[in-house]
Amino acid sequence: MSFKLINAHDVKEGTCIIVDGAPCTARGNDISKTGKHGASKCRIECIGVIDGKKRIVAVPGHERFEVPLIEKKRGQILSVSGNTASIMDSESFETLEIPFTDEIKEEVGEGKQAEYWIVDGVKVLKRITT
Repeated sequence: MSFKLINAHDVKEGTCIIVDGAPCTARGNDISKTGKHGASKCRIECIGVIDGKKRIVAVPGHERFEVPLIEKKRGQILSVSGNTASIMDSESFETLEIPFTDEIKEEVGEGKQAEYWIVDGVKVLKRITT
């Protein structure tokens, strides 16, 4: 997997980082001031990109996180079965079986355009574009 490194101070809302071995999107970063005896601390709240779990991590400001490279692609939904959608990629025209979360379940339907992400070799349906 390809990635780059970023300091905890530089994590902004919407930044994707690796926390506990899982790719997550940061929802907030509370940075405390430096004190008399130590460095500043960062409390980062994030949500898993693949599993949707909420994670909170408290680290020193100089701590470094891996930032995964996310490949974003588009496709058309051909069929829906449970929590899995059959999608035809818009560029390569290959058919993929991609799971989706309950957050977008109401929006998923046949014939709609969708955006899916490839993160750490795992494909995840993220949003419906039309």
